[in-house]
Amino acid sequence: MNPANPGARLAQFAAELKFEDIPVAVRRRTEDLLLDWLGSTLAGKGARPVEALCRVLEAMGPDDGPCDILIHRRGSSPMIAAACNAAASHVAEQDDVHNGSVFHPAAVVFPAALAMAQAKGRSGRDLLVAAVAGYEVGIRVGEFLGRSHYRIFHTTGTAGTLAAAAAVGRLLGLTSAQMLHALGSAGTQAAGLWEFLRDAADSKQLHTAHAAASGLLSACLAAEGFTGAGRVLDGPQGMAAGMSSDADAARLVDGLGTRWALAETSFKFHASCRHTHPAADALQRLMREQALSAADIAAVTARVHQGALDVLGPVVSPSTVHQSKFSMGTVLAMIALHGRASLAEFDQHFSDAEVTAFRAKVSMELDPEVDGAYPRQWLGRVVVYTHDGRQFEGRVDEPKGDPGNTLSRTELEDKALSLAAYAAGASGEEMRRLIDFAWQLEGVDTVGRLLR
Repeated sequence: MNPANPGARLAQFAAELKFEDIPVAVRRRTEDLLLDWLGSTLAGKGARPVEALCRVLEAMGPDDGPCDILIHRRGSSPMIAAACNAAASHVAEQDDVHNGSVFHPAAVVFPAALAMAQAKGRSGRDLLVAAVAGYEVGIRVGEFLGRSHYRIFHTTGTAGTLAAAAAVGRLLGLTSAQMLHALGSAGTQAAGLWEFLRDAADSKQLHTAHAAASGLLSACLAAEGFTGAGRVLDGPQGMAAGMSSDADAARLVDGLGTRWALAETSFKFHASCRHTHPAADALQRLMREQALSAADIAAVTARVHQGALDVLGPVVSPSTVHQSKFSMGTVLAMIALHGRASLAEFDQHFSDAEVTAFRAKVSMELDPEVDGAYPRQWLGRVVVYTHDGRQFEGRVDEPKGDPGNTLSRTELEDKALSLAAYAAGASGEEMRRLIDFAWQLEGVDTVGRLLR
């Protein structure tokens, strides 16, 4: 293993990670993230793009198998289950996000890891270690690719492919050399473009499905001796060369084994693109503190980072529920008119006349302070103008769900129960069993089917 090759060092870390290496606080956080992912996946039941994707995939797979397709209560092969669960978990916009890498790890790591753990009969500890390996690799790859990458590429689809490969590779017991091959195969398949947002296409669910399945395939191929590029990340024709103009290889090995990037991951409180959350929190706080109603507000300026402009800017007049979650105006309208931006609000009100009218009052402006802090910190800044001529400024330095303003286990349980009930993805009793599974993960001898 070449110590001058940061990708090789990352592969070695993932291959050699042991349960005992992981601090207790990181283990608990992994359980929290697992539960959050389970709830998000069940909330994807019935979503048109998810059901379409799963129909196609299930028809290509076996009639049954050891791996859960959670929203359909059926078993399948690892690749089919991983792809279906990954797609389902990324449609309600409630899955986790890591700020610094602008990456949604759970949607690609847990589907692949759970499927392989079920297929191989691995323990809860094995699943936990694999998930940590996937998070640590994927987050660092996202950070390595930088801000320029995210302007065009959906990092969850690109870095996520390597994250899934690392998680599955750890479950398969790949050597360091094999893990590097797995990352090489994953990197050459990494894909995901933001263009879909302009016309409300279904690609976002395809991105996570492809990343989870391709990462899983890459690890399995490596176990069979299939080779991948040794410098797929930083080579002259690697990912950075084709997908980034500000890549920094040092980020790939930043604090390996001492800095646990998984613990920096945030939970989503609002059911919308994370780029809208800081402004939503700032507006919510300001309206409460100043006793303002939506009728009082003449205009709102959300002061944002460039990433928010890149992703949210193309969504001018959302035509679907999912697209509306990438509209700053729609999200702030939900906050102003309904007090929150949860799943029900978007389903019931995204096209209401009053929401559309409020959306027209909202604009976004690049703020140097906010942009300078991003992506390490996602600051919320809004300026509100009232009909009677007053002007107020609201700010939030740490949105709800960030590590310093996180959700308690009680809040995570409530969120999971709400997500499970949203599309009848699971009964309250079933979700309680999944909660117990997550909280007792270390003691699970064999990860079997979770829902039948």
